[in-house]
Amino acid sequence: MHNGAPIQNLREEQRLIVALLDVLKEEQQYLVAADIDNLAQLTPRKSDLISQMGALATERHRALGSAGFEAREAGMEVWLAAKGTSDDTALWNEVLDQTRDAKELNRLNGMLINKQLSNTQGALQALRPPSQAGAVYGPSGRTSTNTTSRGFLAG
Repeated sequence: MHNGAPIQNLREEQRLIVALLDVLKEEQQYLVAADIDNLAQLTPRKSDLISQMGALATERHRALGSAGFEAREAGMEVWLAAKGTSDDTALWNEVLDQTRDAKELNRLNGMLINKQLSNTQGALQALRPPSQAGAVYGPSGRTSTNTTSRGFLAG
């Protein structure tokens, strides 16, 4: 492995993205089952994995910048073309593919969350009494309606 090279921690990045994919798949199962307790337990794991991945990407970007390349994903492509092996390139492409898969799975999970929220809000709305336009609560706590438009005054 290239010491201090942008590729140095890529295996660890791949391990983390695979772990994140597993968490996202688990999250999707819990969302479909509306299993709130298990969903809540996944959130810290997901956040931790994303944080670790971000730290490794920052290290990779720093290494790219130190090597005279753009300190972002596009710089990685150029570095690989100039200095990487075919194995390095294959690993990078795997990480990119798995990252795309994770983004798509996360997007789908977000849609499921929105659907669950919508269903919950609909159920809550169904439990509320029908809305009475202009209804106000009087001193006794009973609902009374606004009576100013009941008719006209003859004078």
